[in-house]
Amino acid sequence: MKTLHILSGGAAHALVRALQPAFEARHGCRIEGTFGAVGLMKDKLLGGEPCDLLILSAALIRDLAAQDHAVAGSARDLGVAKTGVAVRAGAAEADIGSPEALKALLERASGIYFPDPAKATAGIHFMKVLQGLGLAEAAATRLHTFPNGATAMGALAKAPDLGAVGCTQVTEILDTPGVRLLGLLPPPYELATVYTAAVAARAAEPELAAALAAALSDASAEGARKHAGFEPA
Repeated sequence: MKTLHILSGGAAHALVRALQPAFEARHGCRIEGTFGAVGLMKDKLLGGEPCDLLILSAALIRDLAAQDHAVAGSARDLGVAKTGVAVRAGAAEADIGSPEALKALLERASGIYFPDPAKATAGIHFMKVLQGLGLAEAAATRLHTFPNGATAMGALAKAPDLGAVGCTQVTEILDTPGVRLLGLLPPPYELATVYTAAVAARAAEPELAAALAAALSDASAEGARKHAGFEPA
């Protein structure tokens, strides 16, 4: 049985999982996916890990294609993942509709959970948000960072009290039991990232990779993309 190797940003994990059983049955293959911070997935690709299909930010896919690490013309946009604020299930509602309201929430948070501020799209951005709000140093002892958004949200779900707050892409918040989406980051701190699938230049199974990219981006998968938290690109 053929194996299709994926290196993907964590934002696409729920979408791939939703389509995986039908795709494997139809093509008689097995999907093996590694999901995490997009910067780390790039490092794995350049380090020589097996990869047939990349699912990363559109900007990163363009860069990799220009460097001949992704097949030119194979890119398929999956949709937009926005960045949101999460709390534990059962936590009270809170206003985050303005920078001032967001700052107030973060100031009183018992802990702040988010992905890698060096490698993860949402983590890099959220650290800039904390800096813009003047909280990067003031809240330093309450910051908890993790390799990716899924891990960060999993830790938030197990936080010791309901006062903890997290930030990552909406797709990862919706995919984590025990947390709920409080809302999107307010202007001017909002972030919307287009995710794109592309065939890796060294793919051992380029046809299967192209078929999965087509399936993930096809109109028939619109409901699955919406359920996973993606908006139309």
